[in-house]
Amino acid sequence: MADNSDIEVARPAETSDVELVARVVGGDERAFEELFNRHRRRVALIAGRFFRQREQIEEIVQESFTKAFFALPDFSNRRDASFASWVARIAFNSCYDELRRLKRRPESALSEVTEEEAAWVRERLRADEAGGGVESAAVSRDLAGKLLSRLEPEDRLVLVMLDAEGMSVAEIAGLMGWSVSKVKVRAHRARARLRRALKRFL
Repeated sequence: MADNSDIEVARPAETSDVELVARVVGGDERAFEELFNRHRRRVALIAGRFFRQREQIEEIVQESFTKAFFALPDFSNRRDASFASWVARIAFNSCYDELRRLKRRPESALSEVTEEEAAWVRERLRADEAGGGVESAAVSRDLAGKLLSRLEPEDRLVLVMLDAEGMSVAEIAGLMGWSVSKVKVRAHRARARLRRALKRFL
């Protein structure tokens, strides 16, 4: 009797995002639920870079996928597009729009920075006085939200994409539809403004 213990059972290939999009455009709304389940966490992580409240994050997730649903015919005409990158762009733009809407009501004030956080920043500023590494470090910590809320929406967006998301200038330019020079100028200005904000409250 043959030993079949080493024979692997073939698993059905996972339906690609592009195939699911085609199904949704063809009227299969359940296929969109699969796209939502696949990419919801990534969109929520993006929203979490900008907002602390769970309700705000959920709102960005819902808004991003609502926009994506109605724009799917446009996506389906792009042969070389990645759905993950496309929906991430929508999410970043939704965050950007919300930041602009909340510009007059920042989430946090510099006065809310704790003494422990302030001490950490003082230490970093002394260690990095000659360089610009403190901005990258600050973005990855909890007080980043308090400090970044003082920046213009575009400045905040660029710093988060560069330092928290680890994206390149070229990637940001492609994702947002901006020129490379615009991203570079924004990044330079944003870092300078963040450093001024840091020094103002210390």
